[in-house]
Amino acid sequence: MAVTDSIADFLTRIRNASKAKKVKVDIPSSGMKKSLAEILVNQSFINSYTLIEDNKQNVLRIQLKYVSGRPAITGLKRISKPGLRLYSPVEKLPRVLNGLGIAVISTSKGLLTDKEARKLSQGGEVVCHIW
Repeated sequence: MAVTDSIADFLTRIRNASKAKKVKVDIPSSGMKKSLAEILVNQSFINSYTLIEDNKQNVLRIQLKYVSGRPAITGLKRISKPGLRLYSPVEKLPRVLNGLGIAVISTSKGLLTDKEARKLSQGGEVVCHIW
């Protein structure tokens, strides 16, 4: 069955795997998912990711991170959906849990966290919130 919202599928697979205390999760790969995984590594929400190349479908293998038995990611929420795209100018970029979480913004310079987007004065599509 085809997935219509691949980013929501990405977030749901990570959410389900972390709640089930899995060490790793495999997700079908795309450029945006790879950028999102890179942000998660840089913000220390996951340990690492690897791209497994297959002749059918490339797969991202994400190594989840746990801090004293609890998942490093406590929440994920898809904001901009295929049926309702939400864009935000730089002045109105959201703060997640007053700066404890991150908002992922899709800009003309690629995927950025809300803090990076404010530094570069870039608004864009609010993809998701992670805390």
